[in-house]
Amino acid sequence: MGLEEEIEEIEEEIASTPYNKSTEQHIGRLKSKLAELKEELERKQSSSGGGPGYAVEKTGDATVALVGFPSVGKSTLLNALTNADSETGSYEFTTLDVNPGMLKYKGANVQLLDVPGLVEGAAGGRGDGQEVLSVVRTADLVLFLLSVFEIDQYERLHEELYRNGIRLDREPPRVSVRKKAKDGISITASVDLDLDEGTITSILREHGYANADVTIGEQVDIDRLIDGIRDNRVYLPSLVAVNKADLIEPDYAETVKDRLREHDVDPGEAIFISAEEERGLDALRETIWQELGLIRVYMDKPGRGVDYEEPLILFEGDTVGNACEKLGGEFADRFRFARVSGPSAKHDEQQVGTDHELADEDVLRILTTK
Repeated sequence: MGLEEEIEEIEEEIASTPYNKSTEQHIGRLKSKLAELKEELERKQSSSGGGPGYAVEKTGDATVALVGFPSVGKSTLLNALTNADSETGSYEFTTLDVNPGMLKYKGANVQLLDVPGLVEGAAGGRGDGQEVLSVVRTADLVLFLLSVFEIDQYERLHEELYRNGIRLDREPPRVSVRKKAKDGISITASVDLDLDEGTITSILREHGYANADVTIGEQVDIDRLIDGIRDNRVYLPSLVAVNKADLIEPDYAETVKDRLREHDVDPGEAIFISAEEERGLDALRETIWQELGLIRVYMDKPGRGVDYEEPLILFEGDTVGNACEKLGGEFADRFRFARVSGPSAKHDEQQVGTDHELADEDVLRILTTK
């Protein structure tokens, strides 16, 4: 039996097994085995030259993966946001072409990757799916593009990403596992867990842990526990854009909103656009900026004053140290101290070290040793 058939067989058994306390350990072992087999299949596909293409060149300040089914309008949107067909090209790796464009907004260069349309079964390799999904894993944000007439595509796209270890709009589980030499598996939890210790122990053993200290800091189900044990999950923010909004009849608008709610998408948070008519794109640009969590830092350059035209683009939570790293060269190696004015400073020209957390529209001056 091949790996694909074994995976399918286990998935069918999980789907047909009712979940209750008596089957919990069995389902836990099945899901653990399934995770192992999927990773083995991915490695096999990669080593054969037809697997994930992790070598997509990332440029700019952040990367957004534009995800949608074929013919949903991704290329049209890419060209509308980047304003120039000449700025789009093609990165070729394995059998996949990824079309990039550069969105310029608030001084930032945001790389948009228009990946080929996902199809159902992509996580299992259909339609170059593994390569497509590997591109998504490298992004900073996932932008779902849906047709206003096919909102149900969201569920299928979301499921394909989940099956490939991409977790959207959630934090990693607070689970840590530390191997030890003896004494079996000990479990420490800060909450009253619904999973019993037998199930947790069997899942850990299925992943090769015979002796380990396990700390769990939140309520977890089987899937979240497995996510916490494995180190190949990717956690990304996402947003939804609904294309062809110009074609919605007034009496159909509420139906579209109801269908979004059915898939746990707040209609108030979705961005309704028309890529063809270039409507709603300003709102989309601003939402991309906010979801990426980008900030602008204006550099005070000795002898030249503050550069408000080309800010240094960082992420929320970044520090002066992160700014030095991005600037490169002498700034990281010869750093003495910095002076900060703006939202993050207690007063103008506050003297700070590398651990000072910066905020949007701060003014930063870095002083280095000679």
